[in-house]
Amino acid sequence: MDIKGKTVLILGAWGLVGSAIARRIVQEKPKNIIIASLKQWEAEEAVAKLKEEFPELGDNFFIPWWGNIFVRDEFKDMSREEILSDPERRRILINDIIGELTDETLKHSALYKLLNQFAPEIVIDCINTATAIAYQNIFTIATEVLNSIDKFKNSDGKKEKENLIELTERLLATLYIPQIIKHVQILYRSMQEVGTKIYVKIGTSGTGGMGLNIPYTHSEERPSRVLLSKSAVAGAHTLLLFLMGRTPDAPITKEIKPTAAIAWKKIGFGEIKFQGKPVELIDCPPDKAFKLKGTLELRITENNFEKLNETLKSVFIDTGENGLFSRAEFETLSTPGQMEYVTPEEIAETVIFEIKGGNTGHDIINALDHATLEPTYRAGFLTEFALKKMRELEKQYNVESIAFELLGPPRLSKLLYEAHLLKLAYGSMENAVKQDPKDMSQKCAEIIKSNKKLRAQIISIGFQFLRQGGETLIGGNEIKIPPYRGENTVEITPEKINHWAYDGWVDLRVENMEVWKRRFEQIIKETQLIPPGDTSSRAVRTKDYWEDFKTINEGKLAGWILDREERGMRMKA
Repeated sequence: MDIKGKTVLILGAWGLVGSAIARRIVQEKPKNIIIASLKQWEAEEAVAKLKEEFPELGDNFFIPWWGNIFVRDEFKDMSREEILSDPERRRILINDIIGELTDETLKHSALYKLLNQFAPEIVIDCINTATAIAYQNIFTIATEVLNSIDKFKNSDGKKEKENLIELTERLLATLYIPQIIKHVQILYRSMQEVGTKIYVKIGTSGTGGMGLNIPYTHSEERPSRVLLSKSAVAGAHTLLLFLMGRTPDAPITKEIKPTAAIAWKKIGFGEIKFQGKPVELIDCPPDKAFKLKGTLELRITENNFEKLNETLKSVFIDTGENGLFSRAEFETLSTPGQMEYVTPEEIAETVIFEIKGGNTGHDIINALDHATLEPTYRAGFLTEFALKKMRELEKQYNVESIAFELLGPPRLSKLLYEAHLLKLAYGSMENAVKQDPKDMSQKCAEIIKSNKKLRAQIISIGFQFLRQGGETLIGGNEIKIPPYRGENTVEITPEKINHWAYDGWVDLRVENMEVWKRRFEQIIKETQLIPPGDTSSRAVRTKDYWEDFKTINEGKLAGWILDREERGMRMKA
C-alpha cells in the first residue's frame, strides 16, 4: 500500500528496530507516526531524537504514547509486580487472561484504547512479545506453588493458606498460551474496528536463528526451559498471526522473523547496567573465600565481601533491548558460525518494502519455511569496524572489555575470563601451549590474588573462582551457577562442584588448565592441516585468523569452543 498520508503506529518504537523503522518510514511521507513504548521516558526520548533529526516535520508529526499494551488501560503504567501484589488487581488480570473475550474485556484493554485513539492505517509491531510473556518464567512460579502446597499439607496455619492462594493466582496470571491467545484476539478485534489496513510484526525465533544446541542461555540447562518457552510462544504467535492473515476482514498480516542477533545502537565507554541498575563492584579477598563444605548458599546475606563503592565501567556495544555486550562477548557472538547478526536498518528496509507491496521473501506468514532473515554481508562487513572501535576505546580507557554476563550463558563468561587470564599470564597461544598445566594453574591463581580490579569485575557480575585443589571458592554476594530456583542452599558434592565449574565458575584447577592446553594444541593442529599454499575460501580459521598464534583472542577462542565442544554452530548461514 501507499504509505504517503497514512497514520503509522509503531509499537516498541524506542527499541533498536523500532527507531530504525521510524527513521526510515519518514521518507515515505506518512501523515504522522505514533511512537509507542512501554515507559514514558522511552517514548518521549524517542520522539525528542526524531524531532531533532527531522525538525522540518513540526511538533505534531511524532506523537508519543506509553504503557503496557498487554493489560487493561487502568494498569498500563504499572509494573507487573504492582499488579500481581494487589489481590483485587491480580484477580482482574487473571480473569482477563483466561476468561472469554467479552466487549468489556476488549474495551478496557490498553491496546484497544490505543488503536481507537489514533485509528492507524499501518501498525508495525516491534515489541518482543514472546520474551515479554515467556520471561515471566512459569517454571519458577510453578515450583514455588508446589513448595507452598507441601508446607500447607503439614500446617493448618492461616499464613500458609494465604501464601498458597497468592502463589496459585500468580501461576494462573503467568500462563503463556492464554496470554498470547488473548493478545492476538484483542489485536485482531481492535484493528478490525478501526480499519487498520496492514499489520507487520517483527517476530523472533527465540534463539537468534540457532537450534536446540544454542550455547547462549542463562541457565544450567541447555537450552533452558525459559528460552524454549520463548521459542514456543513465538511459534504460537506466528501461527495465530498466520490465521489472522487468512481472515477476510482482518488487515493484511505479515511477520518478519530475524534469525540472528540484531545490532547495534552505539559503541562507547561507560557504566554497565543490568536490568536498569549499575553493576556495583564488590570484592572478596582470598582469605575470606567460601569453604566448600556441607551446603552452598546461593543468596549470600553475610557481609563477607567488600563493597568498593564504585560501579563497573568498560567499553561496550549497545544492542538495544538485548543490552550491553563487551567487546569479547560481541566478538564471540559475531564469530562465523555463532549467532552472528543483522542490522536494524536492513530490517527496516524489509518492512517498508513489504508494506509497499514488494516481495522480499522474508514474510514468514506467506512462507513459514523460508522467510527468515539470515546474517548479512553488510553486518559481517561492519563487524571489523565495530571491533576496531572497541579496541581503540579499550586502549584509550585502559580497560579490557571481556564479559558482562548479559549475553549469556554463564559458561561463555567463564570461558572468556579463563582465556583472558591465560592471555595475561602468557601473552600468546604459542607460548601458553608450551606450559605445564600446574604452572598455568599457579600463575592464573597469582593473577587473581594480586589483581584486585580484575577479581572484582568477575565477582561483581556473579562469578566465582574455584581454586587449586577444588576446596575453596572465592566469590561475592551473588552466584550465577548454580542458579537460584527458590531454595537458598544446595548440597555440595564433588560431582556437583565439577558440574558447576564447567557451567560457570572460573576454574583455576590443574585439570582445567590441561583442557585449555589441549584446546591450544588442537587449534594449532587444525591450522597446520591446511596446505600452506591454499588461499581458497575453503578454510576460515587459518593462521591469519589466529594471528599466527602470537596472541590469545578471547572471543575467537570462545567461538571455537562453542562450535567444536558445545556443538553450538548454526546450521544455516
